[in-house]
Amino acid sequence: MIIAGNSLPVRSSQGRRARLLLCAGFALGVVLLTFGVARAQKRGDDDATFRKLTDDYCAAWSTGNTDNAAKFYAQDNDLIFYDVTPFSYHGWKEYVPGVRKALLDSAAEIILTAGKDLKVTRRGNVAWTIVPMHFYEKTKDGKVMEAELRYTGIWEKHGSNWLLAHEHISVPMTGN
Repeated sequence: MIIAGNSLPVRSSQGRRARLLLCAGFALGVVLLTFGVARAQKRGDDDATFRKLTDDYCAAWSTGNTDNAAKFYAQDNDLIFYDVTPFSYHGWKEYVPGVRKALLDSAAEIILTAGKDLKVTRRGNVAWTIVPMHFYEKTKDGKVMEAELRYTGIWEKHGSNWLLAHEHISVPMTGN
């Protein structure tokens, strides 16, 4: 009887411990599930946000007016932007006259269109986007040029706005 009397409290103690572990495991599962759902929702929000930014960016450049595109760029002088031509621009103040001379001054029409395969990766207040683009230009003398572009944008969040801190635009080499 002493053995039976001693074993009953042990079972009761083990039962409480098991229930406590079960409740803790359940709570941890709820927290992890909530975190996973929130992260998936955030990813969906980021995809929609950057799809809109990318499409609006293309529309702004398609106007042929750098003033329309300016709102997408951080204006810091030490930023570098790689374009198709020339090799690079150092800061927005260099970008504006450079892209006008290299591209916009001779254009009668420009259409920049982002492809469907937009990839967004975000780490806090920094995000990068990768997307193929199609470029169409009709020059003032009637020549038409079209190109498939590779685009990478590095975005930083400034207040409530996402701004480009760096971008890289390239054209695949002929035959590739």
